[in-house]
Amino acid sequence: MTSRRIVFAPDSFKGSCAAADVARALAAGSGAVDPVLRPMADGGEGTLGAIAAAVPGARHTPVRVTGPRGLPVDAAWLWLPPTDDAPQGTGVVELASTSGIELLGDERRPWDASTLGFGQAIAAALAHGVSRLVLAIGSSASTDGGTGLLTALGARFTDAFEVSIAPGAAGLEELAIADLSRLRGLPEGGVQVLTDVTSPLLGSAGAAAVFGPQKGIDDVARADAALGRLVDALRRLPGATLAETAARHADPEAPGAGAAGGAGYGLLAWGAELVPGAARIAELTGLREAIAGADLVVTGEGAFDGQSAVGKAPGVVAALAAEAGVPVALVAGRIAPGADMSAFARVVSLTDLAGSAEAALTEPERWIEAAGAML
Repeated sequence: MTSRRIVFAPDSFKGSCAAADVARALAAGSGAVDPVLRPMADGGEGTLGAIAAAVPGARHTPVRVTGPRGLPVDAAWLWLPPTDDAPQGTGVVELASTSGIELLGDERRPWDASTLGFGQAIAAALAHGVSRLVLAIGSSASTDGGTGLLTALGARFTDAFEVSIAPGAAGLEELAIADLSRLRGLPEGGVQVLTDVTSPLLGSAGAAAVFGPQKGIDDVARADAALGRLVDALRRLPGATLAETAARHADPEAPGAGAAGGAGYGLLAWGAELVPGAARIAELTGLREAIAGADLVVTGEGAFDGQSAVGKAPGVVAALAAEAGVPVALVAGRIAPGADMSAFARVVSLTDLAGSAEAALTEPERWIEAAGAML
C-alpha cells in the first residue's frame, strides 16, 4: 500500500469501459490510499457520468425525449448544485444520450435523424429553472444543423408553403423560412457548449464532409447544400429581436460550428458559446485543485494517437499536471505508432499488457486494474 496522493483522471475507454469505472479500476490496481477520482470526458458519450462522479450533490433528473429514430428514449439531464455564478444550479445535458448515434445501434439514419430529443432535454432543464446550461454535443446521429433542437426550444422551420419541414438533413433541403419569434431565451448564466471538434459548418472540412460518411451520408455535396440553406434562411431574418439578431450573425465558419452535424451552428444561432470540452469539464470537476499537491496523476483513454494531446482529455490532464509540476502517467487501450509520449513519465498499453487488442477488450477492467498495479 502507498500513502502517496494520486489523482486518477482518465477518459472513457469507448465501447468498453466508462470513465468512472476506469478511474476506479486504476485506483484499485494501484493500491493507493484515499485515491482522488476525477473521471474525464470531452463532451461526448459519458460526459454526464464523469461530471456526476466528481461533483458532490450532482443529481440525475430523468426525462423522456424523442430519440434519433423518432421513438421515445428514456434519458436524464444532470443538475449541479448552486454556485455564486449559478444560484439556481447548472443543468448539464448530453446529446449522446438523447440524440446520439449509439442509440441507433448498427442502424444509420443519415437523412432523417434529428436533434429534437436533445432540445427537449434542454427545454426540461430550463423549465426546472437552472441558472446556467452546459451542453455536451459529441456523438451525434444527425446532420440537421441543430434545427431539431431549436424546434424543441420554440423555433419553427418551414418550406415555401409554410409547412414544417421534415426532420433531419432531408428536411433542410426544403427549408425556406426560419421563424424564431417563439424561441426560448437563454438562462441568465448563459449556455456553454462542450466539443472537441473545430470544424466549420460548410465545405470540405465541414459537418457533412468530415462526419457525414460515418453517419451513413453517401452524398456529401447534397448534405452540405442542405446545411447551406439553413445559413441562408437565418441570414434572411429581419433582426427585429435579440434572438433574430444573434441568429443572423451566427458564423458558419466559427470553429466548432460543424460539430454534431451542425448542432454547434444551431446553438451559436441561439446565442450559446462554444468551448473546448475537456478543459471545461476539468473546471467543473475541480481537476486543477485536485492535482495541486499530488504526487502523481494518471490519465488515459481507449486509443491514444496524434490528436489525443491536442484538446482531448489526456492532453488537458497532462497540461494541468505540468502546470503544477506533478508527473503524469498514461494508460491506453492502444497507442498509435508515432504518438507523442513526451508529456508522460510512464505509459502502459492494455493491448501490450493483455497480449492483444481482443484480450484487452474482453476483460477491460481486469487489464486496467493490472495497469494500475504496474504504475
